[in-house]
Amino acid sequence: MRFVTFEHKGNLRYGLVEGLGVVDLTARMGSDFPHLRALLAQNGLAKVERFAQRGRTDFALTDISYRPVIPNPDKIFAVGINYRAHAAEFGREETPPYPTLFVRFPSSQVGHGQPMIKPRESEKFDFEGEIAIVIGKAGRRIPRERAFDYIAGFSCYNDGSVRDYQRHTSQWTAGKNFVGSGAFGPWLVTRDEVPDPSALEITTRLNGVQMQRSTADKMIFPFDAIVAYCSIFTELLPGDVITTGTPEGVGFARQPPVFMKPGDSIEVEIGGVGLLQNPVSEG
Repeated sequence: MRFVTFEHKGNLRYGLVEGLGVVDLTARMGSDFPHLRALLAQNGLAKVERFAQRGRTDFALTDISYRPVIPNPDKIFAVGINYRAHAAEFGREETPPYPTLFVRFPSSQVGHGQPMIKPRESEKFDFEGEIAIVIGKAGRRIPRERAFDYIAGFSCYNDGSVRDYQRHTSQWTAGKNFVGSGAFGPWLVTRDEVPDPSALEITTRLNGVQMQRSTADKMIFPFDAIVAYCSIFTELLPGDVITTGTPEGVGFARQPPVFMKPGDSIEVEIGGVGLLQNPVSEG
């Protein structure tokens, strides 16, 4: 199944994607399930399967405005330097013993089709196509062999990075959290629709030109290892988002560097999951 959060006539809603339309779950699931995070938290995925069988939708995809898949997560973790080839272009040759983690704030992300915002303070706005995982149930100290039981599904993410601010100090928070600098969507694809997550292929295109392409099996820390590690120091909650790192080909590592600018179009595509496309504006 595919789940989307969207706006329609000024109202924030969520739904089940069926073909070229959306079943409005905000209307159909009632006040106990006001948003997608609540649906995950209350084991509501099975309750919506009946809607997938009826073939009736409430809105066309062309009539909605996409928002971040989980607009109100308790936590957004991001894994840095998690593909070996990207680590090499970053100047890091040794394999780290633990994942490099940082956090993003919900206000730093937009949905599919919304403009990613290049801050006026910088000319070094970089793209980072990533695979995002969404947590489906709460867990602490999750054994690695059970980690996939806690993953609700997968989505596309663009971890837009303001490189000069990222490098102001050894901490990356400033460069990763400008308002509207990242993108998340277009939807959540449930885990059962992805038979082999390690085979997921990710491609990033800037103005139609391929900039990044790799597969999840090239990650230093795979999905299950990331979930297990994060759950050691905090309780993972339904709707928490973890972005799992970007492959090689980012703009700052190119000669000459290639950064996003107003008027550009940036795409992150994950085979079997979806295509996240965003224009770039300045703010």
